[in-house]
Amino acid sequence: MSLKSTVAKPYARFVTKAVMRRALDPAATQLGVLRQLVELGGTTAFGRDHKLHQVHDHRGLVQAVPLRDYEGFKPYIERVIAGEKDVLWPGLPLYLCKTSGTTSGAKYIPITQHSLPNHIGSARRALLAYIANSGRADFVDGKMIFLQGSPVLDKRGVIPMGRLSGIVANHVPQYLLKNRMPSFATNSITDWETKVEAIVGETMTADMRLISGIPAWVQMYFERLLARTGKATVKQVFPNFSLFVYGGVNYGPYRSRMETLIGGSVPSVELFPASEGFIAYQDRSAEEGLLLVLDNGIYYGFVPMQGNDRRPRSIEEVELNTQYALVLYTNAGLWGYEIGDTVKFVSLSPPRIVVTGRTKHFTSAFGEHVIAEEVEGALNDAMALIPCEVAEFTVAPMLAPMEGLPYHEWSIEFAVPPADPDRFAAAMDEALQLRNPYYKDLITGKVLRPLEVRSLPRGAFAAWMKARGMKDAQSKVPRLANDRRYVEGLG
Repeated sequence: MSLKSTVAKPYARFVTKAVMRRALDPAATQLGVLRQLVELGGTTAFGRDHKLHQVHDHRGLVQAVPLRDYEGFKPYIERVIAGEKDVLWPGLPLYLCKTSGTTSGAKYIPITQHSLPNHIGSARRALLAYIANSGRADFVDGKMIFLQGSPVLDKRGVIPMGRLSGIVANHVPQYLLKNRMPSFATNSITDWETKVEAIVGETMTADMRLISGIPAWVQMYFERLLARTGKATVKQVFPNFSLFVYGGVNYGPYRSRMETLIGGSVPSVELFPASEGFIAYQDRSAEEGLLLVLDNGIYYGFVPMQGNDRRPRSIEEVELNTQYALVLYTNAGLWGYEIGDTVKFVSLSPPRIVVTGRTKHFTSAFGEHVIAEEVEGALNDAMALIPCEVAEFTVAPMLAPMEGLPYHEWSIEFAVPPADPDRFAAAMDEALQLRNPYYKDLITGKVLRPLEVRSLPRGAFAAWMKARGMKDAQSKVPRLANDRRYVEGLG
């Protein structure tokens, strides 16, 4: 055990204890953040437009600041891009984070001097929480790989632009630089397929201990690694691999395939990072949910998904197991910003959440409103009954089949297909009916027929994403759609 890992343990316990103390008093912690935000935000053009200097509490905030998505913020963002100071936050942002989704075009999210520590410090807290609660710090003595976007920034405008992971890559703490892989040159490769081959070449003889990334892209890295080395499992290539850090999607559908590639399970830490802010992380492996980051530049609002009351609730007002749309007020200059994710609380003291889906990603062509949490749960249940390995999947309605009733079509790329595909589809349909009573009513009422599975060849999703310009390590396949625009050309 090195000096670094020896020192990491007491330091991790100290930091984690302090974080938990603030998390156990969420109302006071969030009120402190709110007051800091309006004090600085009140001096900006947005602050003057919305009289932020008169805001003192949650009620005043939601009355002063209406909810907005990116399009609602666009006039302010365009002023920032043009180089105008003091628009959303004092001064100019350090960076503009370029992000693109499946529901809109390119978006440019400010990252300021005040908000950058949220992105970097929250990820650090997650690793320290793992050390504090597991007692294991051996991963700090070996190599770590972060599958991420290019760190090369576009500096043609007034403010440098880049992907979030690429921006953060320019701020890796000094003590991690010797451990971090791949090299800057390899990390700067923009084409993912070329990049992953270069990463394999650089890392396959390293003492890799921590691997981080979106599961689908890590899965591709593992497959290329095993093909290059001729080994049967990742553990044979990296015998000291001891921690998998992931975010962006639910790990459940990928778990079986990943554990086959790895050669068993390894401890994991789930993160909830976003361009708009680092929102939550898994602080305890034995407890469900991700600990909300309450004290680091983000004030939260929670809009109930059921009913017509769109007033954002404060952390004091939320209830367990209720679906909420997430709203952010941040020291990056986002005010009443609807991030597009839905969450529910599984613990209130401390506040822990699970991500249940996206506000714009659902299947409800017939009023069923099936969400990501439900389809992922149904898939996991079916995989437990009929073993198989799923590489990737998405769900869309088949509104006008050539014959018979409409149905939900599941496009699935299997790494290992189920032995009985019909039984597998039936098991998924039964599990989905148990999770969603509206879907069950449509099936039993003969409005829909049971779901059907379209099995896709290996590499179908990677090719589909590449054709749509979604070719970096931050891109994710949409789980659900309310029409067929995502699945056109797939396969």
